Amino acid sequence: MTFLHQTIVLTGASAGIGRSLAIALAAQGANLVLAARQPAALEEVVQACTEAGGKAIAVPTDVTRPEDCQRLIEQAIAAFGQIDVLVNNAGISMVTMFDQVTDLSIFEQVMRVNYLGAVYCTHFALPHLKASRGLLVAISSLSGKTAVPTRSGYVASKHAMQGFFDTLRIELRGTGVDVLVVSPGFVATDIRQRALGADGKALGQSPRDESQGNMSVDECVRQMVRAMERRQREQVMTLKGKAIPWVKLLLPGLVDRLAALAARTKASTDR
Repeated sequence: MTFLHQTIVLTGASAGIGRSLAIALAAQGANLVLAARQPAALEEVVQACTEAGGKAIAVPTDVTRPEDCQRLIEQAIAAFGQIDVLVNNAGISMVTMFDQVTDLSIFEQVMRVNYLGAVYCTHFALPHLKASRGLLVAISSLSGKTAVPTRSGYVASKHAMQGFFDTLRIELRGTGVDVLVVSPGFVATDIRQRALGADGKALGQSPRDESQGNMSVDECVRQMVRAMERRQREQVMTLKGKAIPWVKLLLPGLVDRLAALAARTKASTDR
């Protein structure tokens, strides 16, 4: 698949992976419809995409609102006449032990952004993707495949996302629409600084050492673009991520113990 003159709708486009992915696709000559909640940040990405050689428009969007998602798709069609790719990238995280939660609304908030936002955008884009025999992309996480202590709500939302798009892939057999689920691990973005804590407020700083063990945004985007070009079924990043499903199948208790050990180690270094 080549992205020259292809119309790509991308949520969560104002920062991090979304911003870098937009610019990389613009460099291939794509038409980009960029969605996020921050109009000023979106306009900066539009400018960067234009300078990279693509065309881009900004559509301020809150993906938790179905009417916003419908308007996003309508404006994409109005601007470019078709939709070839939808990339569901908008996301938010949470970091806290479940028994320390004081604001239960964080579970609804994380689920509405990560899961329902993808459902809403996909619902309104699907007729157009069928017409173009296009590509659906879900930016999930390795957390969509295994448990991660202190991230129960985030893990649940990514498991929901994985299950939804796996099911949709089967339903769309024969339509020409392919479904790609991308599962990054830790990537050097600010998502963990913006993660919600036990009280429902953003942490403001990452709970882990961001100088260690993170994949660069550029490498993450490179893998994403390659998977999109090949219209793959999945792109699981890192050797560890690829090994997890097999280890879970053969030695599920070991995976639990390793995850618990990692959480305890992190807690001890925070004291």
